[in-house]
Amino acid sequence: MQKMRTIRDMFTFRHRVVIIVVGILLAALSLLYTNNMAQRLKEKEQHDVALWANALQRVNRDALGAVVDDPVVKQILSNNNNIPFIIINENFKVVYSHLIPGDIIGHPDHLRRQIEEFAEENPPQKVTFWWNNEHYLLIFYGQSQLLKSLYYFPIIQLLVITVFVLMGFIAFRSSKHDEQNRVWIGLAKETAHQLGTPTSSLLGWVEYLKSQDIDQEAVAEMEKDLTHLMKIVDRFSKIGSETPLEPAVINEVVGESVMYFRKRIPRNVTLDYNGLAIAPVQANINAALFEWVVENLMKNSLDALQGHGAIDVTISSDDRNIMVDVRDTGKGIPKGNWNRIFEPGFTTKTRGWGLGLSLSKRVIEEYHHGKIAVIDSEPGKGTTIRITIKRLFEA
Repeated sequence: MQKMRTIRDMFTFRHRVVIIVVGILLAALSLLYTNNMAQRLKEKEQHDVALWANALQRVNRDALGAVVDDPVVKQILSNNNNIPFIIINENFKVVYSHLIPGDIIGHPDHLRRQIEEFAEENPPQKVTFWWNNEHYLLIFYGQSQLLKSLYYFPIIQLLVITVFVLMGFIAFRSSKHDEQNRVWIGLAKETAHQLGTPTSSLLGWVEYLKSQDIDQEAVAEMEKDLTHLMKIVDRFSKIGSETPLEPAVINEVVGESVMYFRKRIPRNVTLDYNGLAIAPVQANINAALFEWVVENLMKNSLDALQGHGAIDVTISSDDRNIMVDVRDTGKGIPKGNWNRIFEPGFTTKTRGWGLGLSLSKRVIEEYHHGKIAVIDSEPGKGTTIRITIKRLFEA
């Protein structure tokens, strides 16, 4: 089973790598294509401005003071109205401007800054006149709105693609998660239903054994195990249903699990509990499900001990929360797996489905609105897992 999981994880990893590589290639192609379009548009705009300069050279000396009065110049300038520009003469006087706000033209400092910005975007075009080399014009021009949009287009495109990919991933994961939930809920309820008949029969046999001349202490232990089995059936039947939360003393709920578990652990394992020696603390919980989580944590600790060591269950609290810690001296968990151990299917055991901690996380976080996490672990020294739930104060 572990080998199959490894193959599945590798297959999933390869798919993710392929998707990432394809996404990077598409993004790179989009950037290259858009940059190419932007460069071609920039060259066209520079060619248009050069055409303006040639048109301005047609102006005769009498029209120098009113450049746009020349019909050819006026037509060329009006046909290229997407490029902002400023035309000045050798005395730094504005002869003509286009798409430039009046407050910039009328303010010398603002005008100078605007001309410097245009000069950084494009080299100015100089217009000289055949009849007098001392007189000339300079055309300072920037980039059209279309050209600027092309530069920003890849970023917008990438953002849109990212949003759609995330939405698709979330929708796919949500549908897959819902499908898995329905399968597990159905399996859990069917298991509870199937266990109902044999447990009822066992109850009858226990009552029969009570009336026989046999060791009643053994019968009492059998009854405890049967009661515990009925709790498990009840927990399975509750999965997927509304789970009512009721006020309960956490010390007692956890204590019941510890007392039951203590009689069923190996002799070389010690199980300590502080909950019965401290002041009672209350919380809104579903006792059956909360007990199951605590038992599951103790069972995992027992597996980690491999027959010898110690388990320590402690309760602490502050002004807002109650903390239940299950600590063991087992083999520990590498830090890179602290979060992964709560993922469905993840397990380090040779046998097992890897669902216990995943279900525990769901019970605590979704049903009890609390948290469960590894707070400390070191390979070879042990692990501490903490359950945190909101504390309830008596009125």
